[in-house]
Amino acid sequence: MRGSALPCSLFTHCKPDRRGGSSSRSSRGSADSSPVRSSMHSIRNVFCGQWSSTVRLDDKTIIVTGANTGIGKETVRDLAKRGGRVIMACRDLERGEEARREVAENGGHQNVVVRKLDLSDAKSIRAFAEQVIREEKRVNILVNNAGVMLCPYSKTADGFEMQFGVNHLGHFLLTYLLMDLMKKSAPARIVNVASVAHTWGSIQLDDINSERGYNARRAYGQSKLANILCTRSLAKRLQGTGVTVYSLHPGVVQTDLWRHLSKPMQVAVKIFSPFTKTSVQGAQTSIYCAVEPKLEKESGDYYSDCAPARCSRAASDDAMAQKLWELSCQMLGITWD
Repeated sequence: MRGSALPCSLFTHCKPDRRGGSSSRSSRGSADSSPVRSSMHSIRNVFCGQWSSTVRLDDKTIIVTGANTGIGKETVRDLAKRGGRVIMACRDLERGEEARREVAENGGHQNVVVRKLDLSDAKSIRAFAEQVIREEKRVNILVNNAGVMLCPYSKTADGFEMQFGVNHLGHFLLTYLLMDLMKKSAPARIVNVASVAHTWGSIQLDDINSERGYNARRAYGQSKLANILCTRSLAKRLQGTGVTVYSLHPGVVQTDLWRHLSKPMQVAVKIFSPFTKTSVQGAQTSIYCAVEPKLEKESGDYYSDCAPARCSRAASDDAMAQKLWELSCQMLGITWD
């Protein structure tokens, strides 16, 4: 990818205005200068960008993909503190086990396990889902967190462009395979980690794998747009089941997702680092969507900084969402009406 200035849209966060809509503003660290309204049981710590709640997850089972590093690991750490059984779904078992030990030793959380999951390989996804269904009585929360960003062109084991294949199709298949168990476990939640970068791309139905020409930025944007569109579609399909679904922008987080950037862009990231979030701060909206009681009756919406946010017009296109849903099923060889 050609070196260029870091897209300023990454450093723009959405926050609700007093009329219930949203506005964009540049923000330092995690973000807002005015707090989200708090309830008796949950508050937003605006200064450090952390959201806290007394909600417990005892007797709940949670799956977090991409759980060995970054916001995935911090999501695991928080949900384990709440008493949940957490399954860390990791491509690299050695790194996953190292992260599990860290979480266990630092917080005394022993009910955390590591399982192999490679979202770039449908066989691995199916094997993981089969193991979960065989070993677990329930899955109450699925956090689809793993992702790749701005990588050189490559394909998954199944022949899909890597960013679209991992960020969208991998999680789409995983959610499909676990759906029956989640319905039996209701109330249950699905949390899809998307990004404000969904504004970078569009859904190219006639060249979904970027075979005619590859632009890493647009391909990443397409994959994140797909996350939001399919969240909307899934919410409609899950009405009345007790399973709800949310998508979110975690903020610009200091993680190793940036490893594929060109040198000029890596320099730009360092320059803008005071305006980025730590992994702990970046995990807060994922945690909020996973546990906030007020969201029990909500589904299909997009969040940022622990509050509803406005996504792009393209991300609200239900006709495109349906076409993408059908194409995704076709590519994966599944039927999901």
